[in-house]
Amino acid sequence: MTRTRPSTFSIVARDPETEAVGVAVQSKFVSVGSVVPFAAADAGAIATQSFANVAYGPDGLDLLRAGKSAEAIVAELTDDDPESASRQVGVVGSDGSVAAFTGAECFEFADDSQGENYTVQGNILENRETLEAMEAAFEETEGGLPERLIAALHAGNDAGGDKRGEQSAALYVVKPEGGYDGKNDRWIDVRVDDHETPIEELERVFKIYDVTLLEREEPDECRELSGETAAAVRETLADLGMYDETQDGSGHGATDDDGDGEIAPDSPNAPDASGAFGESDRDALEAFRGMNNFENHDLAVLEDALARGWDDAKGSGEERLVDAIWHGLSRLDRK
Repeated sequence: MTRTRPSTFSIVARDPETEAVGVAVQSKFVSVGSVVPFAAADAGAIATQSFANVAYGPDGLDLLRAGKSAEAIVAELTDDDPESASRQVGVVGSDGSVAAFTGAECFEFADDSQGENYTVQGNILENRETLEAMEAAFEETEGGLPERLIAALHAGNDAGGDKRGEQSAALYVVKPEGGYDGKNDRWIDVRVDDHETPIEELERVFKIYDVTLLEREEPDECRELSGETAAAVRETLADLGMYDETQDGSGHGATDDDGDGEIAPDSPNAPDASGAFGESDRDALEAFRGMNNFENHDLAVLEDALARGWDDAKGSGEERLVDAIWHGLSRLDRK
């Protein structure tokens, strides 16, 4: 059987402050997230690519748990592999050790480079600048580990990226008790398996994942929506039918009794005619919060996020609401 050799670039990295460690990867290969990234909070993270030997993932994590350094593990994995000349692997241990390997038969351009708490690697790349841009973006980007990993992917792609183009991307980050309800370590697990612009799509999906599943520290104070921002949010919620969802608090009664597609001004659910973001508007925002499973954040925190993030948000309609909430929440540390 002929095996495809995907063109791939990835970054494996660790955040010592949060004990998070993970992988971000892009490839001209379907469902790269099912092949390249491996991670465990009690061990570290591994990216295995080129003619990927997926055994490097679980075997490498076991060796990390046994106390071996990333450098020793890379040597052991590749020394025991008769096809190592075609492999590429990057390893970051939860202890901070970092190492990588690029086989001599990996298709050009192929190489790897390491910095404090991270390694970048790629094959079938346009140029070395792809890896250099990834390093610079990871080191210079502000924010948490997921933001820095996504920034590295964007930078690598913009600098040249894969010779063969784009297809899929993945972000997999673990930390102790980081999973759903704290029951495992799978903190962030987002994949785009087939898309024209997979990194952009990965970032979009990650923002929804972040707002829905990840928790933030509570703000010291919350702003209320007002002025043009309040009007824009109100209009968007109305376009989405959120005022129809709030009659009597049941979520079932519609206020459009005459069928003309508009809410009557005298309806109890109509937007506040004074222009202030009032009780009916917050009921509509609460309906939006419930419909999108954003219960990780109090209503006042969502309103604060919209007030702070609206001007930075992209898109329109629901997409802009979510993006604004994400930008507004970004000032708060994740738990």
